[in-house]
Amino acid sequence: MPIEQNGRSLTDVPAGKIAAVVTHLQMFARPERRSGGPQPADLSVIRMPKPDLAWYRGLYRAVGEEWLWYSRLAMHDAELATIIQDPGVEIYRLVRGSADIGLLELDFRQPPDVELVFFGVVAEAIGTGAARALMQFAIDRVWRGGTQRFWVHTCTLDHPRAVRFYEQSGFRAFKREIEVDDDPRLSGILPRGAAAWCPIIA
Repeated sequence: MPIEQNGRSLTDVPAGKIAAVVTHLQMFARPERRSGGPQPADLSVIRMPKPDLAWYRGLYRAVGEEWLWYSRLAMHDAELATIIQDPGVEIYRLVRGSADIGLLELDFRQPPDVELVFFGVVAEAIGTGAARALMQFAIDRVWRGGTQRFWVHTCTLDHPRAVRFYEQSGFRAFKREIEVDDDPRLSGILPRGAAAWCPIIA
């Protein structure tokens, strides 16, 4: 039951749940190339045409565990394979040396829209320019031809600079929602130590 307090509406989140504000962002044309420092020269973006499920889950976890990414970890193999091995879904890995440091997933299945489904880099790559390089690759790929809208959603469980990063990349916010879901650390999908900044309320 919402509670009015000083003009604000507060709603209890039940124990065992997590809540986030979801922000949807979009762009309708290729933005100007983002200015800033030089792009790292030691990075490669490699497409995985039919990604192995264990590899995908491993990189998904490495990038997203700190931000409570769990939806793909909870899927059965057949369900996950149907999505990530679909010809209309493109999975890329960002590589430095021999190490995978970033994940990019683009969904082209509802043209002329393209969704940026998952995007991120591992913790040690944050702030190095790696994410900016991966985003530039994504923008170049999406606006190669035929796309009319490129969109993404992020939430307050993501990196605190995520919305700003997307805006600097050319996206503009157009909708907000509140999402409440089971805490994946209580079900064992993610370890209890994941995202220590977000307390578990059991």
